[in-house]
Formats: sequence, C-alpha cells, structure tokens
Amino acid sequence: MVNSPSRQQILRLYGSTLRAARSFSSYNFRNYFVRRTRENFRSMQTEQDSGKLSQAYNEAVKELAVLRRSAMVNQLYGGWRLVVENQSEVRERGEN
Repeated sequence: MVNSPSRQQILRLYGSTLRAARSFSSYNFRNYFVRRTRENFRSMQTEQDSGKLSQAYNEAVKELAVLRRSAMVNQLYGGWRLVVENQSEVRERGEN
C-alpha cells in the first residue's frame, strides 16, 4: 500500500510552487508557470487513486526543484518589463 500525501502536504507544496512560479522576472514565463501549477494541482485535487496521487505529488516535488533553479537563472538574466506589465512610476531627479 502506498502512503498518499496528506492534504496539508499538498497545500504546502502548492503554495511553494506558486511562490516559485511568481518569482520569475519574465512576464511570459511567470504567467505560464502559474497557470501550469494551477492546472496540475487541480488535476491532483480530483484524483481518487492514492497510488496515482502519490506519484503526482512526487513528480510535483521534483518539478518544484527545477522551477526554483529556473526562476533563479531567469532573475539573473531577466530583460526589460513588457508593456502589459504594471510599470512602476519613473521619478525624475528633483521630484518629491
């Protein structure tokens, strides 16, 4: 019999994965990984078989490690912000 992960473990992994996905500096990567994370965990939510759930959980743990490394590299080599992103207001010298 396979020990399936608890609800708390899955929610903790979901939060960590979303946090890692949101840490991408690139708009397109960030939105893609947030959307993909939500889809993966929604499919885990509907899974009834404990073996498949455990397998999906272990796969998500591995993907989290890859996602964290990728986000770090993306932050190092991130480019300019896109027009669709919220722009911070640029202040000129002498403005208060």
